[in-house]
Amino acid sequence: MPELPEVETIVTALRHPIEWPFTIEGGLASQPGVVGRRILRASIYWSRTIATPSFEAFADQIRGLTVQNVSRRGKFVVIDLSPMTLLIHLRMSGDLRVEENIQPRQLHDRLSLDFEDNTRLVFNDTRKFGRVWLVDDPGTVTGKLGPDPFDPNLLPGIFYSRLKMKPTRIKALLLDQNFIAGIGNIYSDEALFRAKIHPLRPAKSLTRDEAGLLLHAIREVLSDGIARNGASIDWVYRGGSFQNHFKVYQRTGQPCDTCGTPIERIVVGQRSTHYCPKCQRLHTSA
Repeated sequence: MPELPEVETIVTALRHPIEWPFTIEGGLASQPGVVGRRILRASIYWSRTIATPSFEAFADQIRGLTVQNVSRRGKFVVIDLSPMTLLIHLRMSGDLRVEENIQPRQLHDRLSLDFEDNTRLVFNDTRKFGRVWLVDDPGTVTGKLGPDPFDPNLLPGIFYSRLKMKPTRIKALLLDQNFIAGIGNIYSDEALFRAKIHPLRPAKSLTRDEAGLLLHAIREVLSDGIARNGASIDWVYRGGSFQNHFKVYQRTGQPCDTCGTPIERIVVGQRSTHYCPKCQRLHTSA
């Protein structure tokens, strides 16, 4: 958390001025975009937030650069500062906000970028797992990531061929960012439910039709998450309402919306996993 839909929501907010439809307090909250803003200075409140270069070099190199664009690669926020690129991974508890620079610093702020127009971009991270990179080539950080779920080149046949090479349990494989980038615990559980695939199935056991159904389910559930500005299941993310539409995630013991069977929870790859034992049967051949 946050996963692809939550990161996409944040990226959209940074790219364009918007009104956040959901806040912790309720109501609307203004969020200015950052594209076109020139960086006056960087303030680093916890040096280990900066993965590369050194925090001293970071502050020196980023000064005077202008935000050209904001995009996403997997779960990374990608800020184009041509000729350099700023990459931010929010990990478990990271968040980004844009505000006037007269606002008081918050407790868990780790980094702020002050712009020349008296606004700033702030990286807040309660658990200190998030990291920031300033690089000439973003591929040095993101080069090993798998394809984006929405990559038009990721055709069902290609997805099936990649699955056939993997004996890994399908739930664990969907969490592997080197296999496919951007999916986490929430959306893997929800996609597997929609595709009616048990999370313990070896990936290579899926048929061509099942692989196609799974790829469609992944794209569908991520699109639904994006449309609802992601899921807010933890106070560290101020995002959206997709949590109100979960079919299995964190619904242990509750009846399946499809068949009424209680949702079960198991652990796959050290991650809590939720599924319907009737809708997602584990075939004996798997």
